[in-house]
Amino acid sequence: MPSAPSAPVIMWFRQDLRLHDNPALLTATRLGPVIPIYILDDEHAADQRMGAASRCWLHRSLDALNQQLDGHLQLFRGPADTLLEQLVQHYDCRTVTWNRCYEPWRINRDRIIKEKLQGLGITVHSDNGSLLWEPWQVLKRDQTPYQIFTPFYRHARDSVPVRSPLPRPAEIALAAVTPYSALKLADLELRPNHPWADKVLHHWQPGEAGAQQRWQTFMEEELLGYGEGRDLPAQPHVSRLSPAIHWGEISVHQLWHDAQAIGHEDALAFQRQLAWREFSVTQLFHHPDMDRINLDRRFNLFPWHDDAEKLNRWQQGLTGIPFVDAGMRELWQTGTMHNRVRMVVGSFLVKNLGIHWHHGAAWFWDCLLDADLANNSASWQWIAGCGADAAPYFRIFNPVTQGQKFDPHGDYTRHFVPELAKLPNRYLFCPWQAPKGLLQECGITLGGTYPEPMVDIKVSRQQALDAYAHMRQAT
Repeated sequence: MPSAPSAPVIMWFRQDLRLHDNPALLTATRLGPVIPIYILDDEHAADQRMGAASRCWLHRSLDALNQQLDGHLQLFRGPADTLLEQLVQHYDCRTVTWNRCYEPWRINRDRIIKEKLQGLGITVHSDNGSLLWEPWQVLKRDQTPYQIFTPFYRHARDSVPVRSPLPRPAEIALAAVTPYSALKLADLELRPNHPWADKVLHHWQPGEAGAQQRWQTFMEEELLGYGEGRDLPAQPHVSRLSPAIHWGEISVHQLWHDAQAIGHEDALAFQRQLAWREFSVTQLFHHPDMDRINLDRRFNLFPWHDDAEKLNRWQQGLTGIPFVDAGMRELWQTGTMHNRVRMVVGSFLVKNLGIHWHHGAAWFWDCLLDADLANNSASWQWIAGCGADAAPYFRIFNPVTQGQKFDPHGDYTRHFVPELAKLPNRYLFCPWQAPKGLLQECGITLGGTYPEPMVDIKVSRQQALDAYAHMRQAT
């Protein structure tokens, strides 16, 4: 007598938009025919809802995943707890699977969902599909989290094995069901009706296939030289995988083991950068208000300036400081910014302009394709001097010397600040020092074709140091 068919299993895709090395998907395929779903839950996200650039990427990534699933990905919009309860009852499901997410609001929501579903007799399987090490795995001897990256990394690398990548399911039996109030992709309204959305994704290929292709290209053509070349924004020695990693279009376990197999120093340097992401997630897990509250509480007394005009000029790349403007324009035009330049523009905002790091974090959150709550918060606290393993506040990046050192031929700066393209390298990063005759010869009018510098770099640096000294005296 044939056995009764298995009840369908809901596989809830989240930040794991791939088929390879997807633990929750493998679990689902073993337990029954799969109903793959995605829920856009802005209600629970509240003020941490995705920014515009992330939503553009998600639109394309969901489309790619749906094609991989032969059009069976069901899309929903609303509170995930309510929707999942409706779905398991409608489809008479006995099991729901998902991979864990680590933002505080998701942790709290998922705990409630798990309890509610289990109360209905539903089995919930949650797996680790996005981290090399869980936040509770890498702790000091006293079971407190590391505050310094290097000992965190050494402990994790040497003591906590990274699991091998899992295979793609040999077969995904998709449940033959009628979609329950599922939406079309356009109904999620992820892409703004603005030409910027098309422009920012022009040079990207969201989705698992694009991520795998990008990784192969990077390994074969650009990884060699990564250790030093990753600091040079005009060079190709960066992976450009951060959006794909954030959305789980490629597995960090695959990246780690592929780099391990290559084994040369540049591959090991890439592994170290993967570990910085893990360190940020661990910090957020143990400090769930890190996106709002200074880890170094002394900075609660710091005298930040509130200057909307200066903030706006920084956002638009019109500061009059070429290396800063190049970075901010790269962000707006491409949805990303080279990591070295992120440090420079961040330092300029919080230290030379004296504007709170919250404003920088909010702009990056909206404009970055790889916007990630842990990385964004940790990075801004780092540059402001108030975070874990932070750059000391008195370490103030000079945007002129940074440009001269890391963009020595000016290719990056000239590309994004073309109005200065004819200036010789000597004055490219400090056009206010160029002779008037040279400026005229290059077709440049400071305050006209290109802005005057917003602040005097040396004066503003000293003002930042004075403010820091005053804060220390007050605490």
